[in-house]
Amino acid sequence: MARRRRRHLEEENHERWLISYADFITLLFAFFVVMYSISSVNEGKYRVLSDALNVVFGDKTRPPARSPAAIEPRLLDDARAPAPVHRPADPMREKLRRQALRALQQAASQQRVYDELAISLEDWIKRDLVDVRMNGDRIEVDMKARLLFSSGEARLSADAANALRQVAKSLIGIPNPIQVEGFTDNVPISNSVYRSNWELSAARAASVVEFLAGQGVPPQRLAAVGRGEYQPIADNSTPEGRAANRRVTLMILGAEQQVFNPDEMVPWAEAPAAEAP
Repeated sequence: MARRRRRHLEEENHERWLISYADFITLLFAFFVVMYSISSVNEGKYRVLSDALNVVFGDKTRPPARSPAAIEPRLLDDARAPAPVHRPADPMREKLRRQALRALQQAASQQRVYDELAISLEDWIKRDLVDVRMNGDRIEVDMKARLLFSSGEARLSADAANALRQVAKSLIGIPNPIQVEGFTDNVPISNSVYRSNWELSAARAASVVEFLAGQGVPPQRLAAVGRGEYQPIADNSTPEGRAANRRVTLMILGAEQQVFNPDEMVPWAEAPAAEAP
């Protein structure tokens, strides 16, 4: 009798692998949705991402957009369908769901800012005057000093103003704090304005901060830091190394990062937005 009961239990467990398989497929779908949404800069794709994440993780607070023609048939179907059975929510599962959704949305928001900066600064990047990169939870924009300033000065050049206007357009609409850091090479400065490389690097960072604030970036999110000659990224013994060390870096910090509203317009999207289903 015991053997027969054991065989019966084994037959009932043959389909349990389908549960794990379904969870895996769901997570895989969410992953590819995120990859698709950040593959190019497009406002419609970010809305698709938000709707897909809400569906995958069961978020009922924001239903996917539907065209007016689809509303009436859906209401009729809902009237015929039986009332859904409400089961008590698992607090731990709900917490994990919110954390996963938040992490994915933050990743998409960070990628969105990076894409916008990379597109708006493309001309300067090709000329090896600007470098945009993601470093953990922050985005760094390295700008060569020869783009921004004349030797020994902290007054922005005309080309620098054009580049920083593009940067400002990308920074106005985000909530992240922005730290501007100035760097120099190790050649001592000798003029009547700046007594040391400390002063010169701080003055250059302050010039960039003041320009960004003048373009509409909230000043409470800006900070200027002078690093002097003490954090080189290249060898100061060569002209090329010294040129690389003379730079200004805009650090878009992620410590207080917030996510975008997917319904916001994306003025820098190059391709047409995807139509709502």
